[in-house]
Amino acid sequence: MEYTLYFDGCSKGNPGEAGAGAVIYQNETEIWSSSVYVGAKETNNVAEYTGMILGLTEAAGRNIKNISVKGDSMLVIKQMRGEYKVNSSNLKELFARSKRLVSQFETIAFDHVYRDMNKRADSLSNDGILLRC
Repeated sequence: MEYTLYFDGCSKGNPGEAGAGAVIYQNETEIWSSSVYVGAKETNNVAEYTGMILGLTEAAGRNIKNISVKGDSMLVIKQMRGEYKVNSSNLKELFARSKRLVSQFETIAFDHVYRDMNKRADSLSNDGILLRC
């Protein structure tokens, strides 16, 4: 079976109202999706990491062992691949949480996709902002 996680985060104002979303596909069929409110004064990068963590947590909880992770945040993808350092103090803990989750998978790949290939996760991240009430 092939599993793919798409994630996204958004911040209206950056920093501002932020939401995150994630969706998991099994052989191109959606099997799970979720949105969360990230906060009132959060950055886009914090929201992006939150979306990825949301999806990785669900995948690990479903005992998925091999997954492809796709997002439109070049920063998050390259940090997870070890191509960029994590310099921002507000991202270091999110990065550490992400790495702990990664250790629960046998194989995991991180791939950048353009926004037009990430529409479902993008929609979910915007829905997350609506959950603030």
